[in-house]
Amino acid sequence: MSTDLGAASNTFAATGSERGRSRQKGRGRDYGLVILAAPAVVLLLVFAYGPMAGLVVAFQDFNVADGVFGSPWTGLENFEFFFTSGGAGRILWNTLFLNVLFLAATLASGVLLAIMLNEIRGHVTKRFFQSVIFVPYFVSPIVVSIFLQAFLAGPSGRGGLVNDLTDVFGLPSVSWYTEPGPWPWILTAVKVWQMGGYMSVIFLAAITAIPEEVYEAGVIDGASRAQMALRITLPLLKPTAAILLVLGVGRIFYGDFGTIYAIVGDNGTLFSTTDVIDTYVFRALRTIGDFGTTAAIGLFQSVVGFVLVVVATLVQRRYAKETSLL
Repeated sequence: MSTDLGAASNTFAATGSERGRSRQKGRGRDYGLVILAAPAVVLLLVFAYGPMAGLVVAFQDFNVADGVFGSPWTGLENFEFFFTSGGAGRILWNTLFLNVLFLAATLASGVLLAIMLNEIRGHVTKRFFQSVIFVPYFVSPIVVSIFLQAFLAGPSGRGGLVNDLTDVFGLPSVSWYTEPGPWPWILTAVKVWQMGGYMSVIFLAAITAIPEEVYEAGVIDGASRAQMALRITLPLLKPTAAILLVLGVGRIFYGDFGTIYAIVGDNGTLFSTTDVIDTYVFRALRTIGDFGTTAAIGLFQSVVGFVLVVVATLVQRRYAKETSLL
């Protein structure tokens, strides 16, 4: 009896020592991960969270001479100035409308291109087309603006390749840079051209993760390639699309400043359909130097974006738990 108890105690002690060694190894690995993550964490704190102290400017009548600590406090006056201005409603609507168009169009084009690429059987051919459609993502907005001018307008503001083509069919020419109506759709087409290939790579990666046995079962059931794309591939892309949708909703009040300003610039004729929050803030800061109002608008964008992400995530969790981020 005593021998059995002694053996058991020795076994327990050995097990305890092994657990202690495993804990020490685990701590060593944790320390290594902390050391690897430390530079990124420091950069995040310095460049992402540190500048948030400057949000106090949104509540001040800021001037450079007095600085952040000496500028007079104005409370919510900067917010009131923007929301009571005549163009606030138009700017908010343009930002929301354009971003909804961009998000819907880029997601749809990404899914479509990914399915089309997945149907290409030649490995080299697939890589070639994947690279070709990805190239526009790296093209500068300035270059896009030059291309668009060649298509839509000549040196006099009229002409261009599109008008030359409509002349062939006897259709009237359009002075595109003085007609604000078509520009939401023109900008959407440019956005799809830029982002369609990028989105397709994300969805194509999700498609490659689908088990091959699922498609083999579809073949056994007699499904065509189109039916398998519609009934198998599309439903299994829902989690990826849901994540991209939530991320897009979080930035729905942020206009694509680089593309819109490079194309539209200071053409006031097009402001009624193309002027978004970011371009408005840039012009306000450049022309009147109102730091307080611009900071207030930026804070408004961030708060609304945060709220929209939380709401979108909760709705997703409520109605589509299998694709939820939480």
